[in-house]
Amino acid sequence: MKIPAIGAALAALTFGVAAVAVAGTAPAAASRPAARAAAVLGEHSMPGKVTKIDHQSGMVDVDSYGMHLVVHFPPRSIAGLKTGDPIVLHLGYSKAH
Repeated sequence: MKIPAIGAALAALTFGVAAVAVAGTAPAAASRPAARAAAVLGEHSMPGKVTKIDHQSGMVDVDSYGMHLVVHFPPRSIAGLKTGDPIVLHLGYSKAH
């Protein structure tokens, strides 16, 4: 089953709650102002494995729980990430106004 997660990931990045951490390391800090904390919904973490990565565009394909996810990160933040790396996605979303 394929799930287009790019919208959720982009929304999460917009509000500063998505982060990626290489398994075995501490997750990247998800900093967000306390004023926005109440607006963030559905936060959770998903372990996965990088199956494809485009360092120029920031697009990353991840397999997690048997699902194929496509997420986006600022290219500089994934400079050290490579295909096959185990990662943890930290996701959340907010309603658009």
